Amino acid sequence: MSSVLRPPALHYFLSLRVMSLASRMLASQHAKLAAVKGRDLRDPVAPTTLSFEDPRAFRVKSWWELMRALGVFRLCSFPTLVNNCGKVMTFTRTILGKQAFAKVLRPFVYAQFVAGETEKEISESMEKMSSLGLRPMLAVPIEEDLGESTGERRYDDNLAAMLECVRMSHCNSWSKDPMMQLKITALVSPELCVKLTCLVKEQQYDLDLLVGAMNSEAVVFPGLSDSENTHFLCGLRRLDQIGEASINKVRILVDAEYTYMNPALSLITMAMMKKFNQDDAWIWNTYQCYLKESRDLLLEAIRLSKDLSFCLGVKLVRGAYMDKERKLADKERRTDPIHETWECTNNCYNGSLDIMLNLISQHPDRYKIIVATHNEESVRRAVARMDELGIDRNGGSVCFGQLLGMCDHVSLTLAQQGFSVYKSVPYGSVDDTLPYLVRRAQENRTILQGIRKERDLLRQEFRRRVKEKITWAK
Repeated sequence: MSSVLRPPALHYFLSLRVMSLASRMLASQHAKLAAVKGRDLRDPVAPTTLSFEDPRAFRVKSWWELMRALGVFRLCSFPTLVNNCGKVMTFTRTILGKQAFAKVLRPFVYAQFVAGETEKEISESMEKMSSLGLRPMLAVPIEEDLGESTGERRYDDNLAAMLECVRMSHCNSWSKDPMMQLKITALVSPELCVKLTCLVKEQQYDLDLLVGAMNSEAVVFPGLSDSENTHFLCGLRRLDQIGEASINKVRILVDAEYTYMNPALSLITMAMMKKFNQDDAWIWNTYQCYLKESRDLLLEAIRLSKDLSFCLGVKLVRGAYMDKERKLADKERRTDPIHETWECTNNCYNGSLDIMLNLISQHPDRYKIIVATHNEESVRRAVARMDELGIDRNGGSVCFGQLLGMCDHVSLTLAQQGFSVYKSVPYGSVDDTLPYLVRRAQENRTILQGIRKERDLLRQEFRRRVKEKITWAK
């Protein structure tokens, strides 16, 4: 109706103006798109425009690495296979034999998630990772759960393996700020950790008591039998050796495990922090944000670090033992320790992240964090908050972490943007790493089954290369 009422000349000029405006807008959009396509991934971008949608992040991978990742991720998308991978692998090894099984597994699943067995193999993997701007965080695949303890000799052997990990992390030039992971249950029996957890709920253990034991003082811990006390002293002295070997060289990230032993693990870790973190955070603790109590635990650790004047290093994760924790709580008829919803876990993670980033912006030398997550929104949030608070991307106080062989589109994009990015890197023989891989697969099955986006990006890169080859051949 309005066009009928306009004079013809005015209508004509308005049409020309609209067409001209539309042309300019279209040209602007094309220019922006061309700029994005032509932009080098290494050019810094604002946190609001940080994207993990670009398949060019995978251009650094070889043809074989692309095909292997696509094949492994396809297998990981079947829940039944992931849930029963331990049984499948045990059956396959029985049929093929130990050597044949290792030869079959090595080029595929093993090569996707493990750095290698010998120092030469590990070094080659780490050098390639370093060339991509990623940093290794070595993980000795040793841990124990209840009923798996085999005696002091085994723990001494585990100590030797841990010290070798410290040596490799420090002596090679893979990273300017090397890290490694440590599970305390590789050096102290899970049974003792469970008993200590029960004891610390009833009475507070003084950290000085544990530090004294690390310093070879004859300490008697209340509530422990003579044999338990002797084993605990041996375990603390093993941990002290690792602390002494790593200080000023390698940062030790202590893993959290199950709630029925975590209070004991945190007690030991805090004692190590008190001894070794006076000037810098060399010992870090892990906080599992799927637990309802995690933020309170983090706030208590911050309070303790202030009261006792030690530096605090935090590995922030969502958590990996959800199914087992819930089943155990149901079996024992106690309150479920896990947040009711995914949103509650996300809120806890993001809230804990904000707490640490605010502290780091004020005291970057006293607090450090590794944002250990495959969740893109949490990564974007961390990047945005760092920008708002003026935290240096590569200053050493904030870094990011993902598992080797997974979430490379996030890791590579962050590294290309100048952030410190670590990959958790297990190593060892097929036999040594198999139980570790099975446990990680089952614990992280929700991640494994949710890697459709990474698969899609890998496929896009694969198709691009095929198209490029065909075009070049013509």
